Amino acid sequence: MIINETLEYIHNVKWQGSKPGLERTRELLKALGNPEKQLKFVHVAGTNGKGSTSVLIASALKEAGYKTGLYISPYILRFNERMQVNGEHITDNDLEQVINEIRPFADAMEDSPTEFELITALAMKHFLNKKCDIVVLEVGMGGRLDSTNVIETPELAVITAIGYDHVKELGPTLSDIAREKAGIIKSDGDVLIYGGNPEAEEVFESVSAERGARLRKSDFTRILEKTFTLESIKITVKPYGEILLPLLGAYQPYNAVMAITALEMLREKGYKISDADIIRGIEKVKWPGRFEVLSHKPVFILDGAHNPQGMEATADSLVQHFGERKNVFLIGVMADKDVGSMMAHIAPLAKAFITVKPDNPRAMDSYELAEKLKRFGVPVVDCGTVNNGVSEALKTAGERDVICALGSLYFSAEVRAGFYEHKLNQKA
Repeated sequence: MIINETLEYIHNVKWQGSKPGLERTRELLKALGNPEKQLKFVHVAGTNGKGSTSVLIASALKEAGYKTGLYISPYILRFNERMQVNGEHITDNDLEQVINEIRPFADAMEDSPTEFELITALAMKHFLNKKCDIVVLEVGMGGRLDSTNVIETPELAVITAIGYDHVKELGPTLSDIAREKAGIIKSDGDVLIYGGNPEAEEVFESVSAERGARLRKSDFTRILEKTFTLESIKITVKPYGEILLPLLGAYQPYNAVMAITALEMLREKGYKISDADIIRGIEKVKWPGRFEVLSHKPVFILDGAHNPQGMEATADSLVQHFGERKNVFLIGVMADKDVGSMMAHIAPLAKAFITVKPDNPRAMDSYELAEKLKRFGVPVVDCGTVNNGVSEALKTAGERDVICALGSLYFSAEVRAGFYEHKLNQKA
């Protein structure tokens, strides 16, 4: 089966939709010999920061000499990014091989798995095939009923910052959302939480007590100094000293401390992770699409913020890096998003909004998005396609303006392609 046929099978309409429950994932994994029971995990949930925290942990574990799997969603450029071993994406050949192993069992299931459930089973089999020592497993959505939650007690459960997102599926209050995330807390496990939200913390403390789990909260007072540039953030963290963090955004030092604390907790459990491994792991990490600078002239930033808390963090980052400079925002969102709450955080920084529709069946129409944005009293241009939006943004931005593309991780690849196509056309 060639790679296009493999991907066509994975994305087939028969797997589409979202169905609660772990039964289908368990059935499929059982047919595959329960690979998840032969692996060790760091399980990472949260509303924001879980991807960055996951990749930071995985990078340091690799530096410590552990064969480290990493499972993430969504991907930015290629599907193969979803599952990595020591930073290497799954190859087309390996992807085809594992799908060929899974296909007879998935096709035979009376209650078909969803696409995410199929991919989760695929990842587990791949990580076992590659003999991973440990896997950093990012939750897709929520925690309790997410297909990744078929695993038994992980080496560590990590819950990053909590905020309002996917409220239709997870619940309308922070307590409801926190309870879903707390589903990854297992009996006699170790748990690390972001902290800073009393409503969510109360839930995590209660669930941990019920399950006999040991709970720790990140201590961000360990960050002694932060210096921001458009290349990196220099942070001084007790007791490690100065670390050069290549991930931009005002929120990334906090994700780094989450990762550091997680690695320290693993070290307490017997993992051989030196201070130098932690520092090297952080300094070598790569993570596209999160406050990523595509160019300096003009400044063009690609960011994955897609909920109110994420937008607030991006606004803080823009002020931290650029002060009072105005921003041209290139916006594309999914149809289920609360546009008003999201954009309220960035509207005061806006020179203009440019709306586009990402190439995704869940995306909001660019005209509808433009109508919703007009309430903020900022010029709005509906461009339809991402490619048109990129061209309009580059035309609209003044010499000292900043272009920031955000609203969804799902259009990152389109923005990147549109940007580089525009630059090539300029040179031609």
